[in-house]
Amino acid sequence: MNRISFVLLVSAVVARAAGFTADSARGERLFQTLSCIQCHSVGGSGGSSAPDLGRTEDRGFTPASLAATMWNHAPAMWASMREHQIVAGELDRQSAQDLMAFFYASRFFEQPGDAGRGKRAFQRLGCAGCHNLPVSQWQGLADPIALVDAMWNHRSQMLGATAAKGVRFPLLSAQDLTDMLVYLRNLPGTRAQTGVFRIGAVSSSNAAGSGEAVFQSAGCAQCHQTVDALADRVQGQTLTEIAVEMWNHAPRMAAAGAPAAPLAPGEMQALVSSFWAAKFFEASGRPSSGSRVFASKKCAVCHNDASSGAPQLPSAGGEFSAADMLSVLWKHGPNMLDQMKTKGIAWPRFEGTQMADLIAYLNARHP
Repeated sequence: MNRISFVLLVSAVVARAAGFTADSARGERLFQTLSCIQCHSVGGSGGSSAPDLGRTEDRGFTPASLAATMWNHAPAMWASMREHQIVAGELDRQSAQDLMAFFYASRFFEQPGDAGRGKRAFQRLGCAGCHNLPVSQWQGLADPIALVDAMWNHRSQMLGATAAKGVRFPLLSAQDLTDMLVYLRNLPGTRAQTGVFRIGAVSSSNAAGSGEAVFQSAGCAQCHQTVDALADRVQGQTLTEIAVEMWNHAPRMAAAGAPAAPLAPGEMQALVSSFWAAKFFEASGRPSSGSRVFASKKCAVCHNDASSGAPQLPSAGGEFSAADMLSVLWKHGPNMLDQMKTKGIAWPRFEGTQMADLIAYLNARHP
């Protein structure tokens, strides 16, 4: 796997998750300064005593499930750090978001792909008939937003080209595109590419070029009505999956007479920021299930006891995310473990969607 350094600068305007910012370049530095790299590796660089976070097996992680995995393994991690005399650095909310961005930039949250399948798909879907290799100058291979932008802007040309040849417009699956990206990114001319991943948004939803303005001008409102409705529809999807949905949507958009003009530079960034960025890193769980998780994990023993020194939970106006759970774990976890041992409470382990459900419960409106 190639070592790719993305810069992820996110400023989202989604009403329920505004102000998300993250920088995977800072996250990569944190991965080193927090000494994660002494035990873990990413992209073949790092230690070997802990799981390789660059592996493609057993993917399907969300930010919340990654936080759950780290909580599950925290006691063993702290014991290993003591054994190797590793001192934990600081990890506040912003730093945790940067670390999440680094994992996203390393394609940790993407489904695994296969270069052999990708090469066959590239031929089978007719891509090779129009796209001439080498592809070392393809910006979309290094920049996920550029990939979404290129596939969106290219759709009218592809519709015309397939109609002229009397062939069907090639529909893709997310696996097809994932496989093709693995194949293309590992060609001799593209292996050394450094990726850049920037997402930004205009502060005012009424400003020209903002996500809302692009949403209207691009014709998205004809089917999706609102930005929030589109955000709910794609929550949890990666940008590769969103690129495929946009591509496959092209014939229906053409039949409906939706605008076909390509987006101007920067407009796709604003659009994706408005409906995707922050919500991808935000947990999507069920508060009712989270309430049961809170009880079963004995959280109330400390968080409903003022003498414990732990903050009251749940509280009014909670704003927790997967990144917050990482920060809390890093800052307060060792002390939590000691207190739980003295009270005979087992360290909490999370399965399935339990972490996402717990976050949703903590964020629900409480008196």
